[in-house]
Amino acid sequence: MNALAYDGPGPWVLFFPLIWAAVVVGAVTVLRRTGVWRGRPARWQGTRPPIPESSPLAVLGRRFAAGEIDEEEYWRRLSVLEEQFGRVSRDGAA
Repeated sequence: MNALAYDGPGPWVLFFPLIWAAVVVGAVTVLRRTGVWRGRPARWQGTRPPIPESSPLAVLGRRFAAGEIDEEEYWRRLSVLEEQFGRVSRDGAA
């Protein structure tokens, strides 16, 4: 006559803690891979590869910084390099 007997939570009691553990591990993994904990910008935040030291853009920048060429000559030569190597804005971003 014990039709409504309760045998306890059963194995399903482990299901919810496992779900929460997966959520926490996933969040930690995402934060570590994006560099948030290391103070680095994420990969999708506009980081661009460094210009090699021997590239024409780097040589032009060093000559301008050293005072070998003036600003007008720098922009004139940069416009020529833009045609060959791709679009470069005035702030140096590709």
